[in-house]
Amino acid sequence: MEKLWLEVGFGAGEHALAAIGSASGIGLIACEVFENGVASLLSALVPAGKEESPSLPGNLRLWTEDARALIRTLPAASVDRLFLLFPDPWPKARHAKRRFVHPLFVPEIARILAPGGEWRIATDDPVLQAWVAEVLAGQDFFDVAPPAAERPEGWAGTRYEAKARAAGRRPLYWRLVRRGESGDSSGAASCNRGVAELSAGPENHSPLTDGGWP
Repeated sequence: MEKLWLEVGFGAGEHALAAIGSASGIGLIACEVFENGVASLLSALVPAGKEESPSLPGNLRLWTEDARALIRTLPAASVDRLFLLFPDPWPKARHAKRRFVHPLFVPEIARILAPGGEWRIATDDPVLQAWVAEVLAGQDFFDVAPPAAERPEGWAGTRYEAKARAAGRRPLYWRLVRRGESGDSSGAASCNRGVAELSAGPENHSPLTDGGWP
């Protein structure tokens, strides 16, 4: 594995499937807490009749607990790309602390992203769009271009995006780039060690399946 990608909340798994097939040398940790989403992705990966002896693609690991717990354990500068696509918007003000994009958590996301790494965010919810814009305006870890109104080239679509557009909602797409000098190759090796440690046993976050990376 040369690059590590992390998807937070993969939903039904369309984007995760596209990501693991998009390029060689890419490893993806796909995070989802809802059983229906995990079942949907596994159904797409495991052929009918093979349920008793399933195997995941070698470049995919699943995390079925809160992604923030995983992120806090990952080595610094170990992730090359992070995806947050159409997350739960938690639209009520009293639930703002539950939003993944949060001023107190942005530094932790910045810590795990390698210099030059990307954080991609997409949402169709106006409340969350305004919140994301406000949070990003108050940080200095990432270079932030104005959000795009159309899905950028190279971004895989999801059913949530299609549902939003069918309902007349207008998604926005942010691409953030981690500031700092790029070209440090230590991130992938650091990631290999970190994933192996996380997969070592029940006391070390067993939902990350199948051990370290090849």
